[in-house]
Amino acid sequence: MSRNSRRSRDARLRMEIYPDRSAAPTLDADSPLRRGVFLLPATITSIGLLSGFYSMVSAVTGHFEVASVMIVIAFFCDGLDGRVARASRTSSQFGVEFDSLSDVIAFGVAPAMLTFSWALRPIGSLGIAIGGLFVLCGALRLARFNVQTATADKSRFVGLPIPGAAIMIASLCLAYSYFEFDSPRTLCTFMAPITLALGGLMISRVPYPSFKTMKLEKRAQVELVIVMMVLAAMLFAIPQLTAFMLSAAYVLSGPVLMLRGERLSAKVSVLRPVTPADKSHDANGKPREPDSPRMTRGLREHPPSHR
Repeated sequence: MSRNSRRSRDARLRMEIYPDRSAAPTLDADSPLRRGVFLLPATITSIGLLSGFYSMVSAVTGHFEVASVMIVIAFFCDGLDGRVARASRTSSQFGVEFDSLSDVIAFGVAPAMLTFSWALRPIGSLGIAIGGLFVLCGALRLARFNVQTATADKSRFVGLPIPGAAIMIASLCLAYSYFEFDSPRTLCTFMAPITLALGGLMISRVPYPSFKTMKLEKRAQVELVIVMMVLAAMLFAIPQLTAFMLSAAYVLSGPVLMLRGERLSAKVSVLRPVTPADKSHDANGKPREPDSPRMTRGLREHPPSHR
């Protein structure tokens, strides 16, 4: 049977079962059943998530440089999956939620474990508490971003993004190993306030620049091209120091913008109450009938038993 004959047969059967075309079930092109899970963006997000997991394993086993590199790989995956999804028009709500869950692991838990295993272990329980506060602030930062993403300013972030805080910790570890320092007490004294400060910046309202609106196809000035070429050469020559300088510059850019007088107003309340559902209509859209006095009186006289 040819393809055209099969299509005509299916059309006849459909007309016999559903004479009224409006009653026939259809699958919209944007429905979740038709969209499914887009492979390429989900794969990139999965690589970032697994990089965060391997970073935790490396931090526990004492391979701190490998743990830092895994966080850097997760950082690039986080910036790549969104761009690939937008360029290929495969953005979906599943990808947004999956990316947020991946960020909690790769940029929240993994840097906290790296900080504790590498620097905060000498102070014991206090180091665990500092790492836990970093994870908590990162999760709150992601939750606030998901709530305010519809009305937020596209050119500014509200608070330090969690990938920026994670890459700052990873670059500090790489710079420490590059200079071959060996002073655990000084390192612990230095990293404890830095970790707390990064957590505080994440949940603050300090404005940070966003590069999502930057379009690579536009023409750039010659000076900017030269700066990018110099940074690329430094990344190949001294990647540890270059990563540290770039991450430190971005972390400090937020307080600099605030000192210059830039402020962000809260457009969406994070802790706004959930609007109750409209109970004047049922699930089918028909108006509900008001309860009769006899029914309400019977319910008062015979309240339902709780099991």
